Amino acid sequence: MMSKPTVAILGASEERSKYGNKSVRAHLERGYDVYPVNPKGGEIEGLKVYTSVKDIPVDQLDRISVYVPPAVGMKMVSDIASKPAREVFFNPGSESSELLEAARQRGIDPIQACSIVDVGVTPNALD
Repeated sequence: MMSKPTVAILGASEERSKYGNKSVRAHLERGYDVYPVNPKGGEIEGLKVYTSVKDIPVDQLDRISVYVPPAVGMKMVSDIASKPAREVFFNPGSESSELLEAARQRGIDPIQACSIVDVGVTPNALD
């Protein structure tokens, strides 16, 4: 039996207009096991929210998708590197040359693209 692909959404939001929420919904729609990450914790779209990517109860993720500003991403890059993932997406607005370089120095091969579009969903369709 094939297991579902896994994704951590860093910067997940309960506000449905935000991309951090649209990504949760798009990945769910495409059959992913979604792990929202937000320091506030709580629940988003019926899913438990993890306060850190390190708290997610899987050994390796298929994907980490980053929706936080570059300054916040810089504080999270070591945690991202500590949780093995096959792909790490830095979505538009989340990347900076400094952050991408910090990611590379930690062995991450950053993907600069919209992970919502990558799974075949148009973000505007989630409005």
